[in-house]
Amino acid sequence: MLEVRRRQAVDLLEQGLGIREVARQVGSSPSSVKRWKEVVKNKGKEALAAKPHPGRPSRLSQKQKGKLLKLLLKGPTAFGYVNQLWTLPRIARLIEDQFGIRYHSAHVWKILHACGWSCQKPEPRAKERDEAQIWDWRKKRWPHIKKR
Repeated sequence: MLEVRRRQAVDLLEQGLGIREVARQVGSSPSSVKRWKEVVKNKGKEALAAKPHPGRPSRLSQKQKGKLLKLLLKGPTAFGYVNQLWTLPRIARLIEDQFGIRYHSAHVWKILHACGWSCQKPEPRAKERDEAQIWDWRKKRWPHIKKR
């Protein structure tokens, strides 16, 4: 994806467009476009190629990550938990049960974050809460109270 953008920017520069115009068209900063132009000038277009990510490769494949997300969407109660709260240790246990891969619960957060998930804090609500009564109060009683 980024490599495609870099190559597109260089092609536009070769067509005679200015750095700012190219940056606007490819959705990048002018400083990046200028840097890519210099790289091509000094090392050729091959230098624009994507480089592999450093570090150890993930033990979960992309296919397994997709399956994990589908499993998480079923909710914790589908896996025998008493409430609808996914915690990192629960997810680590799910990964181990489903894929046979052990992760420390702190590392599970990195996997979820890379998949676009974020931390959510559940809103505390009383078990006796009556949603219909609350809605009725907000629509009928609250406007009269607010007017006073």
